[in-house]
Amino acid sequence: MARSHIDGMMTMSLSKVTLFAATVLLISVAAFFIRTEVPGNAGRTSANPAPKPEPGVLRYEANAPQLSAIKTEIATLLPLPLAEPLNGRLTFNENLTARINTPVAGRVTALKVEPGDLVREGDVLVTIDAPDVGSALSDLAKAKSDEVRKRLAAERARTLFDNEVLARKDLESAQADYDQARAETARAQLHVRNLTSLSQGIQGETFALRSPIAGIVADRQVNPGAEIRPDNPNPPVPLFIITDLKSLWLLVDLPERHLGNVAVGRPVSVEVDAYPNERFTARIEKIAPAVDATTRRVQVRCTLSNPDGRLKPEMYARVTLLKDEATQAVRLPNPALFSEGVNTFVFVEETPGVFRKRRVTLAVQDHEYAYASTGLKAGERFVSSGAILLNSELAAGS
Repeated sequence: MARSHIDGMMTMSLSKVTLFAATVLLISVAAFFIRTEVPGNAGRTSANPAPKPEPGVLRYEANAPQLSAIKTEIATLLPLPLAEPLNGRLTFNENLTARINTPVAGRVTALKVEPGDLVREGDVLVTIDAPDVGSALSDLAKAKSDEVRKRLAAERARTLFDNEVLARKDLESAQADYDQARAETARAQLHVRNLTSLSQGIQGETFALRSPIAGIVADRQVNPGAEIRPDNPNPPVPLFIITDLKSLWLLVDLPERHLGNVAVGRPVSVEVDAYPNERFTARIEKIAPAVDATTRRVQVRCTLSNPDGRLKPEMYARVTLLKDEATQAVRLPNPALFSEGVNTFVFVEETPGVFRKRRVTLAVQDHEYAYASTGLKAGERFVSSGAILLNSELAAGS
């Protein structure tokens, strides 16, 4: 009986050992499959190690929240400036502008043009009922009549003098009267001729004021029925301003310290608020010979081509002085830059979500933009906003 008990105990122990061995085997098989089939598991074998992060590079998934705080732009080449942008103002090109006033007093009977109208040389701008025109014609007729009378008197005096009937002094007096009459006729003719050239034909007392040049009516300071005079107000305000807007003047008040950077013929870059993504080119035409004693600035006048008429007189502009148009660099907004020691860096987007830290060399920097001479090429996409955030994450992950 004792032996039977012992045999039973041994059989039980053997069964437990077998069950334990089977359990250990099952766990080992499960662990093998977990290591080989589940990617990213902490139990990854040394045969497939996790890739190490590349120095200076940040990678984000497409839906990473950090990307919402990052803006990128494409690098473009622009002419390298000589100084920070200056304030400028567009005005009429006075060489192509006519400020027209009336040469006679009178009342406006008809207006032929309005601001914005295109006119040709000789087109009628306004008709005026002008008594002065009648007076000028009357003066001319009187002068001619007086000239004829005094010419005949001088001829009679010459005849009498030749027959020794008239004294020489009487002949000289008659000749002097005739000369004065001729001068008065010439003056009256010039006056009428001047009015005729402005009116191109006078009918009675109606005076037609005409445009001396072709262009656009930029301003009109007269209304129908208005009484106008050449000297009212004083100084007289032009009734019309006719100009050719295909060319404008750009006036720049240049600080003394930049006087060495300008020369006649050099280009300047122009930007206006109306067209924020466009740059226009002008050239320096005149430099004032003296510094303004109050502002300590020198006025520089540039000529700006405006073939499509998009730029308007009295617009304000940002003007950048250029050495030439061939020397170019990549323009970067200042928020795209960050410094470490004496070096300056930007982040370049190599592919969507992949940003590489890159060192750049700055040629010029002002309060808004910087120009990189090396480190960034045209066409590359760089981080224009959020560079400091990327640099903080890069420092935290290193």
